[in-house]
Amino acid sequence: MGLNCNICDHTFLENDVVVGDRVTIKCGVQLWDGLRVADDVFIGPNATFTNDPFPRSGQHLEKFAQTVIRRGASIGANATILPGITIGERAMIGAGAVVTHDVPPHAKVVGNPARIVGYVDAAPESVPATIIPALPDQEAARFGDVTVRHLPLVEDLRGSLSYGEMQRHVPFEVKRYFLVFDVTNENIRGEHAHRKLHQFLLCVAGRCHVVTDDGIQRHEFILDTPTKGLHIPPMIWATQFKFTRDAILLVFASEFYDAADYIRDYAEFRSLRDARL
Repeated sequence: MGLNCNICDHTFLENDVVVGDRVTIKCGVQLWDGLRVADDVFIGPNATFTNDPFPRSGQHLEKFAQTVIRRGASIGANATILPGITIGERAMIGAGAVVTHDVPPHAKVVGNPARIVGYVDAAPESVPATIIPALPDQEAARFGDVTVRHLPLVEDLRGSLSYGEMQRHVPFEVKRYFLVFDVTNENIRGEHAHRKLHQFLLCVAGRCHVVTDDGIQRHEFILDTPTKGLHIPPMIWATQFKFTRDAILLVFASEFYDAADYIRDYAEFRSLRDARL
């Protein structure tokens, strides 16, 4: 048990439990073997943790699944957390949610099974941005290091056409593209940053949301038209979620695929980003 914790009535802690500093545990919570709770976590009343995915009466495991609650996360009243799950830094678990998969840092999840509905402190696109000089047929606005670019649209009786020119509308040389589709609403994509890679995202059908994170600020964008592109430079953590069933996300990339260019651990990303400041 750490320092300066607030442990309320009818709380039970089993043997193999680690609790950090400044943790609040409200009434009626049981912390079972295998639970790791980092600093500044809030656990609401009657939140339920589990450590055996297939429990049987009289069955005793040699080792229990480890559940990790990262720093600053909050778990709402009556939420249920399945075993072996990691809840990311400053994530928010809604009251009564049933969490069946890992929760990314800063994500807000609700429901049964729990689904991501947003990200903590992610400023909406309606927040005033910095308007930047752009081409005569293009509007552009900057949100930190990320840029929203509205591409040309030509409409007539035959239908509509939108276009973009590489190294002009798309502000880098394109060496690769990929498509993301058939993503169900509860799933997310991305959850990483790149060391050197630039990306330009276009949702050419349907709709998806994108959250970007520069280590200090987060912004949420809605891509719902093929005339709207999102330029994500290197060292920006990006996540795509809330895909409609018909969504097709087209991504142009500045480099060929290189697994070493990916940063998939958020703590490592924050450390590398802080080192650049």
